[in-house]
Amino acid sequence: MPGVTTTTPMRGSRCMADAMTELPELPNPEIHHDHRDFGGGWLRPTVFGMMDGLVSNFALIAGVAGASSSAQQVSLAGLAGLVGGAFSMAVGEYVSVQSQNESMHAEIETERYELEHNAEAELDELTQMYIGRGVEPELARQVAQQLSKDPAQALLIHTQEELGVDPNQLPSPWTAAFSSLASFSIGAFIPLVPYLFGAKNVLISAVLAIVALFATGALTSRFTVRGWAYAGTRQLVLGVVAAAITFGVGSLFHVTVG
Repeated sequence: MPGVTTTTPMRGSRCMADAMTELPELPNPEIHHDHRDFGGGWLRPTVFGMMDGLVSNFALIAGVAGASSSAQQVSLAGLAGLVGGAFSMAVGEYVSVQSQNESMHAEIETERYELEHNAEAELDELTQMYIGRGVEPELARQVAQQLSKDPAQALLIHTQEELGVDPNQLPSPWTAAFSSLASFSIGAFIPLVPYLFGAKNVLISAVLAIVALFATGALTSRFTVRGWAYAGTRQLVLGVVAAAITFGVGSLFHVTVG
């Protein structure tokens, strides 16, 4: 019947628009599921720092061990590589994440300016975004208008839709720096262990580094869809290749590269 056909979509449109605007809590807690929080920016620098510490310090230790017969000299070189590398990584992570956040804040301010001075164009832009996602034009316009009533909400939606980020969940430069410093220190310490106990044996150092590389990769599988064997093997292969290249370049020019 024509009357029924016309009225029902409009009622559904209002309900959908209200639902998208109010974002109520889920009525049934059983269907809610938690996601791991990667917004702090700790996972990438942790994995990178661990691998870099293992590879670079093992190459440094192996190079020094090949030119020196003293476990003490190797230990001192390894400790120097650990301290220097850890703080270098931490500073680099802090600066890079802070610079990225500042760049993102600049983009957010640009979006804020556009919303204040070109509101109609931004409304059209948001409408087209929803249309592009399969929402009917009339409903897309209603949703865009509803979301644009609150300036703060409008800025959040435009930032998420256009920039792909949540301005309230930008990574912390301090978290990234500390994660990098700690993981690099742990990674760099592992191949150094035999020499700290007076054992001048690069083979033991290599075995420890290999086991640590595989273990690091396997642990990352907890946060990905990859299996632990695949993730561990991938980390191991890439780490061994990187260490071989680093040590090979150092041997070619008769210097240690770390």
